[in-house]
Amino acid sequence: MTRSQHFSDSQAALFAHDEVPPQGAPRAEKSPSYIRDHRARLRERFLVGGPEALPDYEMLELVLFRAIPRRDVKPLARLLLETFGDYNGVLSAPTHRLSEVAGVGDAVICELKVIEAAAHRLARSRVLQKPILSGWNALLEYCQTAMAHGDIEQFRVLYLDRKNVLIADEQQARGTVDHVPVYPREVVKRALELNATALILVHNHPSGDPTPSEADIVVTEQIQQAAEALGIVLHDHLVIGKSRELSFRAEGLL
Repeated sequence: MTRSQHFSDSQAALFAHDEVPPQGAPRAEKSPSYIRDHRARLRERFLVGGPEALPDYEMLELVLFRAIPRRDVKPLARLLLETFGDYNGVLSAPTHRLSEVAGVGDAVICELKVIEAAAHRLARSRVLQKPILSGWNALLEYCQTAMAHGDIEQFRVLYLDRKNVLIADEQQARGTVDHVPVYPREVVKRALELNATALILVHNHPSGDPTPSEADIVVTEQIQQAAEALGIVLHDHLVIGKSRELSFRAEGLL
């Protein structure tokens, strides 16, 4: 028996919980059979073919199934993608903006934010307590996951020990859509408290363009000078855009 045949034969058992209320609760009206069949087929395709087998709107449908048990969620999935651009944009959209979309309530927002939080934790687990410089791609993936789709600027500092192992990832400040206040003395003071010997600065540009501003360059120079005076190395400053990042060191700015 093939894996596909196995799933086909046992779909009802695997996914019957969608239509069964908790013990003691009144039975709700079942969803139409075509919706149940569609959901079963979509889940089978995901389990057999993986996420690559599904376009973005169908991946969103899978998430929305739990929040909206007995309605066709395809129109809402497509509306969310039209509103926020892509799958990542939907998951990382601010709560207040999600709530403005017709058909989105607390249950939908909760499901989306649980998925987003899980993605952040998974990406973070791949870099925390690991040598950063030998796992640079994992670091970039983590920064993109955590910051690329934010609607305001945030400034993070990654603190490293003598072996360049990440010992702390801390948000230093949050700002507006195009500015975030950063205080070099606080960055270095925190490095001393953590016994960190090296730093990596990271901040995002909500505009999507990671080109550093003059203010970005100035504050980086100030932090580098303050760190060097105390024997702390500034490895890099990463600016995270929507689809790419910019490295100060790669650009010759450090």
